[in-house]
Amino acid sequence: MATITESMIRKRAEHNEGEIYSLEELSLHQMEIEKIEHIDNWCRQLQILYLQSNLIEKIENVGRLKKLQYLNLALNNIKIIENLEGCESLQKLDLTVNFVGALTSIESLKTNHYLEDLYLTGNPCVNFEGYREYVIATLPQLKRLDGKEVERSERIKACQIYDTIKEKILKEEAKYNRKLELENEQKSENSTEKPDESNSETNETFWNQKCDYTPESRREMHAKMRENRESKTEPKFGKPEMKRQKRYFNEAGDAMNVNEGKIDFIMKETDDDTSFILDVPCYKYLDTSLIDVDVQPTYVRVTMKGEVLQLVLHEEVSTDKSTAKRSQTTGHLLITMPKLRPPVAKTNEKAPTAEIITKTEKLEFDESKTLKSTLANISKERTPKDIRPLTLRKHVKKEIETESDNFVDDPDVPPLI
Repeated sequence: MATITESMIRKRAEHNEGEIYSLEELSLHQMEIEKIEHIDNWCRQLQILYLQSNLIEKIENVGRLKKLQYLNLALNNIKIIENLEGCESLQKLDLTVNFVGALTSIESLKTNHYLEDLYLTGNPCVNFEGYREYVIATLPQLKRLDGKEVERSERIKACQIYDTIKEKILKEEAKYNRKLELENEQKSENSTEKPDESNSETNETFWNQKCDYTPESRREMHAKMRENRESKTEPKFGKPEMKRQKRYFNEAGDAMNVNEGKIDFIMKETDDDTSFILDVPCYKYLDTSLIDVDVQPTYVRVTMKGEVLQLVLHEEVSTDKSTAKRSQTTGHLLITMPKLRPPVAKTNEKAPTAEIITKTEKLEFDESKTLKSTLANISKERTPKDIRPLTLRKHVKKEIETESDNFVDDPDVPPLI
């Protein structure tokens, strides 16, 4: 059987980053817990507590949970309602399918002024005559009983006949207690007459046989279920089951790629191809002490909450110059690893462009010369030597030379243009 431990609560508090002092909701159902303990010391801020489907026999160690609003203790072995007076904020209590026979124990809930929902379905007390009227009259703050609304007229009638109903309830409780005593005597006689054959019973015979619905039978049922689970995990043929060992290096000693946590990392290189950059997403509120970074020349390893992310690098990096930073906004871990032998920077060598050099001629004034002579010299210097004044060329008509000696100049033939 299981007991409540700190590691158990921390494991169930993953949604709260493993912190238990500020935990507001805790689920410890189906864990075969026999006793409620430590919760009121470790989780003072609890508002919702799930403890259904366990083997709890007594309500205890919850009185310090002043902020508790919902307590689920369905499918346990509880017989008496008690020790809930300190739960000042309790609004809903679920005791479905327990063994509550002492119905008068609900009087301990009178001080829980905010209690609106109470579930007692599946308990022996539900079969008592006047059960609903007694509960409604005893707890005037209730708005729903077993999921059914409590009407005002129903409450008035119950309060009017409260004294007579309470007498009936006390008789029903005494009758139920005598019945339990007889059943226990019969069980003790049967246990002395018949040997214990539980070990030789098969699963089929165990689940098919009829039995009384009691806390003891529920214990046997849980024990049988645990036995079946353990038998499935036992190694076959008597050989111990070999646990798979974690391997981070191959037989040759080279590092291997490992991603135990299935992290969606991003590995890239810088634009100048001089460094590797590893971006590892982490929980925003994860304590940095739970993260370990190890940069080696050929690989990088990140250990986060016990899970390893190891990546092989195809080039050696400088471990001394590597840095690891964490974003304060996203929580991501950014690891920069400069390469040990970065590529030589390529320079863009281009042919020099042909530049047209223009010499600016400046006008210099010589005081020894007159303005007129200076201007005359400027115009003379700026006139290119190869530029000559324009002249009209005379069109010289060349006589057409004929090669034929028999040429006759006919005046009737028009001249060629």
